[in-house]
Amino acid sequence: MQIRSDVLRIYQKVHLWTGITAGILLFICFFAGALTMFKPQLSAWASPPTDILPQIPVTQVDTLLQKALAQHPEIGKGFTLHLDDDKYAPLTWYQSGGGRELNLDAQQWQATLDEQGKLLTQKVQPSQLGTLIDQLHRTAGIPGDVGHEQLGVLVMGIASILYFMALVSGVIFLLPTLVKNLFALRQKKGASRFWLDTHNLLGITALPFHIVIAITVVVFAFHDVFYDALGEFVYGERPVFNRVAPLKQPLDISHLPLLSDIIATANRHAPGYQAQSLTFMGLDSPRPAVRIEMYNEAALMRGPIADFLSLQPYSLQPQFSTFTPGETGLWGRVVSVCFGLHFGSFGGMPGRWLYFFMGLSGAMLFYSGNLLWLEKRRQQQKGTTLPQQPRTVRLMAATTVGCCLGSVASVAMTLLAAKWLHAWVDNSNYAYLWSYYLCFFAAVIYSFWRGAARAAIHLLRLTALACVAMPLTAIAATCFPTLGIWAPQTLSNLMVELVALLFAFGCSYSARLTCQRAYHGPADSIWAIAPKANAHSTTSNASAC
Repeated sequence: MQIRSDVLRIYQKVHLWTGITAGILLFICFFAGALTMFKPQLSAWASPPTDILPQIPVTQVDTLLQKALAQHPEIGKGFTLHLDDDKYAPLTWYQSGGGRELNLDAQQWQATLDEQGKLLTQKVQPSQLGTLIDQLHRTAGIPGDVGHEQLGVLVMGIASILYFMALVSGVIFLLPTLVKNLFALRQKKGASRFWLDTHNLLGITALPFHIVIAITVVVFAFHDVFYDALGEFVYGERPVFNRVAPLKQPLDISHLPLLSDIIATANRHAPGYQAQSLTFMGLDSPRPAVRIEMYNEAALMRGPIADFLSLQPYSLQPQFSTFTPGETGLWGRVVSVCFGLHFGSFGGMPGRWLYFFMGLSGAMLFYSGNLLWLEKRRQQQKGTTLPQQPRTVRLMAATTVGCCLGSVASVAMTLLAAKWLHAWVDNSNYAYLWSYYLCFFAAVIYSFWRGAARAAIHLLRLTALACVAMPLTAIAATCFPTLGIWAPQTLSNLMVELVALLFAFGCSYSARLTCQRAYHGPADSIWAIAPKANAHSTTSNASAC
């Protein structure tokens, strides 16, 4: 395909500047988004086994509710029932906090029945580790609010517009050589050519995925604007959302049908789906509701983990569902499909692993794009022993390494701290927050102080050490129970340790390659480290890697 060279240069500039502007933020969001595919598992891994009471058969849930209600009348306002899920206690309700947003001070009560049918209750502080990583995914770690929306979400909405522009311009720029060079990874032509081929391959092969992510993030960030526009130009006088009429006379939990009947009604309402959890809200208010998470491995579900069904808990009349988008017309179907594709909520566990690796490949796409931009702008100074790169290039390299690799190292350190700090602090959730941001800003400062090349090597090594320390922590917990930490209790817990070990090997290998390039690669590269000016420089440089 032939495209005029001046047109290609325009699209190349658009691709470069939109990508470099949004690349660092997108790296953080994609890396955290990959981990968010296992958000419940991470929170359960960071919770002591004693903080999660054992599950009970579904046939005992009504007995459990009645016994718990007798001791804790506040359950009458609302509670959550978890069905056959070892990551949660069977019955939970919040003494303070709650909801789906990050709440570091939330206090949760749990209840279950022992083997003799006796009620067991305890108050815990639920781990917010998974929610914290999800916040990182949605906001890139940018704090603050603008009205009722988070500042980071709005910033990422703007970044995703640039992201979409970079995708389109990049495809157009690649069209003339797309067929010839798509799967060519030319290692023998230098590191820059290899990184360019890798960048192009990651972008083109996952292009539909990236387009869906870019568009849906814009919708998530500016949903109020879109809803207002739909109300003005599509729905007109009709309400965008159908609100259920309030009860004339509020009821109370004594009028609630058997939980087993509510579960059976939900399962009948959606053939192929199974109820996973039921959250009862406002049971003593004019607008009571039960929000039910419905799971179907074969379906494209709208939520991050499941579809949703909302019932009037006393009459069991359906109020809203996400697995019948046809009832809401074309826009409802479009929204459901886009949400499901963004969250990767289809295909069961294989689908989640696929999105996990696609999230990591997306992060690699943005990181490699920044590396290419920096390498393209390096200043080649022939005949000098110590090439000096332009100041703007050096600052951008330090920012890229400090923010990208710093976020990875900070998440790894936070995961490691999740177990070690639990016995030493009153509120582990604040420890997670402090751990991430202290490590992140320290990484950024270190990158500016020591330079991008050294910082990249050291941050990769730090990440590798933190990751390998996680399974070592599990071994220490088994050998020394008095340490106050705990070993994996379930298969999902064990998988967290295994993935951390794989990350350790990957980061260690990347650090070795980065070190070799820094000391033995082109001296005029932004990633080069000048040799030490002494007699032992050759030996010291060789041993550095």
